[in-house]
Amino acid sequence: MSDDDFISKTQRKKQMHELQGVGAQLVKLSAERLAAIRMPEALREAIVAAQGITRHEARRRQLQYIGRLMRDIDAAPIAAQLAEFHAPSKRQSALFHVAERWRQELIDDPAAIERFLEAFPGADEKRLRDLAHAARGDRGLSRPPRAFRELFHEVNALVQEHGRKEP
Repeated sequence: MSDDDFISKTQRKKQMHELQGVGAQLVKLSAERLAAIRMPEALREAIVAAQGITRHEARRRQLQYIGRLMRDIDAAPIAAQLAEFHAPSKRQSALFHVAERWRQELIDDPAAIERFLEAFPGADEKRLRDLAHAARGDRGLSRPPRAFRELFHEVNALVQEHGRKEP
């Protein structure tokens, strides 16, 4: 073994704990999500068995076994699939940012309501005007930003519904 291939005991333990963590995340998945992940059948069986175990020590040993199985395979694709389940989609994030920009524009510029209504014809003009006005008022006072949040929820619902990307 060359110096380049040397892995310290601490590093090996860290890798094993990371694999056990991935295994623990797999155990928490629903049957539908678990079925969507590509993995060896032995690993799938161990995960399903762990889902049925309720005793703490037995579950811990089963998670160690899952980590042991994962050492023999390339776990990176499984971890990547898990990350996809937990991360919001790029489209969701983009729509969320569009809603934030619209909210800020509605607060900063009262004339922005006209542009918003053109982009989202089903919007309630009076409610938007009232919320934007109240949010402007909340900014100057030391009150909780209730209207600020309500305006965002209103705008976000419309943006998500229409799936628009640009203001």
